[in-house]
Amino acid sequence: MLYNAKNDSVKIGDTSMDYISFGSGQKILIMIPGLGDGLKTVKGMAIPLAMIYRQYTKKYKVYIFSRKTNLKQGYSIKDMAKDQVEAMKTLGISRASILGVSQGGMIAQHIAIDYPNFVEKLILAVTLSQQNETVQNVVSSWISMAKANDYKSIIIDTAEKSYSENFIKKYRPLYPILSKIGKPKNFNRFIIQANACINHNTYDELEKINCPTLVIGGDSDKVVGKKSSEEIANKIPNSKLILYKGLGHMAFEEAKDFNYQILDFLDKY
Repeated sequence: MLYNAKNDSVKIGDTSMDYISFGSGQKILIMIPGLGDGLKTVKGMAIPLAMIYRQYTKKYKVYIFSRKTNLKQGYSIKDMAKDQVEAMKTLGISRASILGVSQGGMIAQHIAIDYPNFVEKLILAVTLSQQNETVQNVVSSWISMAKANDYKSIIIDTAEKSYSENFIKKYRPLYPILSKIGKPKNFNRFIIQANACINHNTYDELEKINCPTLVIGGDSDKVVGKKSSEEIANKIPNSKLILYKGLGHMAFEEAKDFNYQILDFLDKY
């Protein structure tokens, strides 16, 4: 199998959690994706994602986890962190570097705060630690679209708010196609995860994080707010901040050196 890519799931209580793994390295890196997981899990995505993140495969065995399959109302970011650690335990992972993107970064914060022994190094990308007007307005609007079964508006609004103008203008002609691909059977999973986002707050606990931490954001983020990455970095002792000028919530896709910066951090700290 290309890059040792594997699709699998792990049992969590009375349900399961989809995950993929790839790479042949001795070290373990766990990636936790963002709110898009509420629309589509990583199931069946082992080879495509291994291709995207192939530069990690020599040094690391990489795991990318979705949230668990069956979510109940009121499921919080803290609950997601607990389940993530439970999945790690089941797979025999006692310690790993963790990269959390957007909502995944919120989950990663809770893991580092509540389960510090499981985290060797921490990367928090395009995420936040406390609520602000920007994220409240944006995610609340997505929840309203989901309740109206308006997948097209979710896809377009997410793209418009996440990418830079130079990037998105190339893809606007594809909106009619993209808005028809991947629509879930219902939006319950997305709505539950979105509600968790707008109730997340770890700001007063960030000082408890004592592992090497890299915070990456864009100074034009229209989803979690322009100052959120700086707020996190200022609260976590001895953390490193990388802030991309002119980029927003999809800095992890647009910044050509994004993965290099992460690998460099993991090597040096």
